[in-house]
Amino acid sequence: MNLPSDADPTPSDDAARAGWLYYVAGMTQDQIARELGVSRQRAQRLVSKAVADGLIHVRLEHPIAACLDLEQALTDRFGLMRCRIAPDLGGADPVRSIAPAAAQELERFLRMPDPMVIAFGTGRALRGMVDAMASVQAPQHRLVSLIGNIAPDGSASFFDVIMSVGERVRAPHYPMPLPVISSTGAERDAFRALEPVRKVRELASTADVVFVGVGQMSDDAPLYADGFITFDELSAMQAQGAVGEVAGWVFDQDGRYLDLGINERVGGVRIEPGQSRPVFGVAAGPSKVRPFIAALRGAIINSLVTDEATARALLSLR
Repeated sequence: MNLPSDADPTPSDDAARAGWLYYVAGMTQDQIARELGVSRQRAQRLVSKAVADGLIHVRLEHPIAACLDLEQALTDRFGLMRCRIAPDLGGADPVRSIAPAAAQELERFLRMPDPMVIAFGTGRALRGMVDAMASVQAPQHRLVSLIGNIAPDGSASFFDVIMSVGERVRAPHYPMPLPVISSTGAERDAFRALEPVRKVRELASTADVVFVGVGQMSDDAPLYADGFITFDELSAMQAQGAVGEVAGWVFDQDGRYLDLGINERVGGVRIEPGQSRPVFGVAAGPSKVRPFIAALRGAIINSLVTDEATARALLSLR
């Protein structure tokens, strides 16, 4: 099911972005075409539309202008590879706001002709991203999960996205057939030793681009709310400085992974800091600010999709 259309990008949004890149950022039409993933002719038409629709005066008279300013500020502050800021939706669920922007970013990679490996974490924001996607025929790419797909009770993990995105994209896709978090480290190692799991983990480690949710480790932590850890386990990790997690791997306020708790039992692939490939953190809301800052400090993520309010909070807390 597609998300409500009031959050969807419109032709006016695309024209505004092209106009800003041309008149403010000083890009050429060829550069704009590469940035937006469109042809040069399409980029030229978008710039012309921005002028014809009266979006360009001394400044860009369009709501997305504030988002573009925030994108530039965050990119400069944190040295990001990519940044997309979605307009706020007046207090509504921020996932509704960021999902179309995240979907556009994913579609940009899917439309690239050269084969790529695209890896995914899990969570509500990524499920929203997939729900907001257009169907794309991209059989040249391979899609792979970074995280196990089995919940503690043996059921499929509810917010796992690899099967959903595979159906929309019609591309080979590789779930990771093991528990998100095993009962013991020895059990985790036994699962990892299985040939199918080993192959999926190897593929995930070669990904050209990564999309992950960013989870908080406060008392409303998704890992706790979804039944993957107990409250006692959560409290113990909080006492050791846990503030966030990406793909189930828990880190402290400086973005350093902890050598304790569930990190000794997570089955999936850990994103090592300082990647040269794009690693998108997709999340928004007040609870995400602390883990976002930590993940940026530790260079666990180097690209992000969020909303205006979260972006402003990130800039104010650096």
